[in-house]
Amino acid sequence: MPQNDLTSVTPAQKATGSARPRKVPRIVVLGGGSVGLYVARRLRKKLKKSDAAIVVVDPRPYMTYAPFLPEAGAGSIEARDVVAPHRWALKGVDVLQGKVTAIDHGDKRVTIQPEAGESYEVTYDELVVGLGSVSRTLPIPGLAETAIGFKNVEEAIAVRNHVLNRMDVASSTWDADLRKRMLTFTFIGGGFAGVEAIAEIEDMARYATRNYATIDPSDLRFVMIEGSGRILPEVSEPMGEWALEEMKKRGIEFHLNTFLNSCVDGHVTTSTGVEFDSDTIVWTAGVKANPVLKEASDLPIDRLGRVIVLPTLQVATEDGEVVPDAWSAGDCAAVPDVLNPGKFCPPNAQHAIREAKRLADNIAAKRAGKQVEEYAHKSVGVVASLGLYKGVAELFGFLKLRGFLAWAAHRSYHVLAMPTGNRKIRIVIGWIGQFLMGREIISLGSVHDPRDEFRKAAVPPAPAGTKVEQKAESSAETAAEGKVVESSPATK
Repeated sequence: MPQNDLTSVTPAQKATGSARPRKVPRIVVLGGGSVGLYVARRLRKKLKKSDAAIVVVDPRPYMTYAPFLPEAGAGSIEARDVVAPHRWALKGVDVLQGKVTAIDHGDKRVTIQPEAGESYEVTYDELVVGLGSVSRTLPIPGLAETAIGFKNVEEAIAVRNHVLNRMDVASSTWDADLRKRMLTFTFIGGGFAGVEAIAEIEDMARYATRNYATIDPSDLRFVMIEGSGRILPEVSEPMGEWALEEMKKRGIEFHLNTFLNSCVDGHVTTSTGVEFDSDTIVWTAGVKANPVLKEASDLPIDRLGRVIVLPTLQVATEDGEVVPDAWSAGDCAAVPDVLNPGKFCPPNAQHAIREAKRLADNIAAKRAGKQVEEYAHKSVGVVASLGLYKGVAELFGFLKLRGFLAWAAHRSYHVLAMPTGNRKIRIVIGWIGQFLMGREIISLGSVHDPRDEFRKAAVPPAPAGTKVEQKAESSAETAAEGKVVESSPATK
């Protein structure tokens, strides 16, 4: 049952300007990702239900743990295990599934558009903005029509299914040019997301070729296009160079200092004049703060569309004046890095989770009349997977790992960071199953359009006003009649 009535603004109250009184203060958390989920969980532990009602708003019913998306896309982890269902992970918290379309902090209300039905408003006493980010795209011809992102679990699984489907189709196609196009896989963006995605997917595809008599690993072409002069800017240059050379040894083709100019109908052209055809184009070239903050919010934002916050994670104006009862963290917030003055905390899961905990502690402290504290965290390092048993890692500022040890560090760190023990156990069991039985490499392409087969089988609708004669028949009777009809010519 809800902690209190969430539909706090009725049409009648809108007309009179009155507000329905609440039994307890309400804290609304926008976004159910790393920030939103951890803030809500921690607040629920620190505050009694009589102290505050906590409401989380998100268009999805689960939090996606983004660092595991490449492994989910490669079939190393079951897709359902890289998400934490809100209704399981957020006990004692009200969850509203819908998209935030407007934020009016002046009147302390947000507008929510559910998947079905009319939009509605929810009022609050304190607001936490953890809306995260969306893919940062560019007006490149053909990009919107042909490319796919790698920002959520649906996209990761769609990429996996598409790659395996192209291999399935190519294995029975004898047109050399068509096969080459189908077996060319292009990734745009050489940051952590892009490098891990192409490395894991390439590893999976080459593993899958053992089941295709007509496809050799050398037939696969994996291409990465990156606008800067290096990959993995999150690690030191020597480690980035090592990762680049290792991936080149696997046959992955890199075009650095290169931009995508066009990909209309899968025909890729670059700023350096390279042209080729590719049925698979994956966009991983950066993210931007959720656009609702810039388009429909009265919260102060910076030039990049991020919410301006103080090191205490309180929303503030450009002059540093605190905006009462508003907090923000994660990808959608410009969080000052107090350990590196003049810089901001990077938008990764490591910082988002820790920012969320500090933010929740500060809300609890403020409500108890205590002093709020600044968020300060020295990064423990970075870890990246480059495929099964391969990785790169820099830990504690001095420990540099490559290959298997880096891969093991990547898995260990992220499985510990995965919320809920249930998901941790499922992931580990999945890894054990994969080790014993190998990768799961079946393509279930139809899951993206399950009604396709039914539409093709459907009879065109009758003209308006025509009476459709229907007769009750069992499927067994229909099948039996079909056999009689098929055999009747031979029995005559």
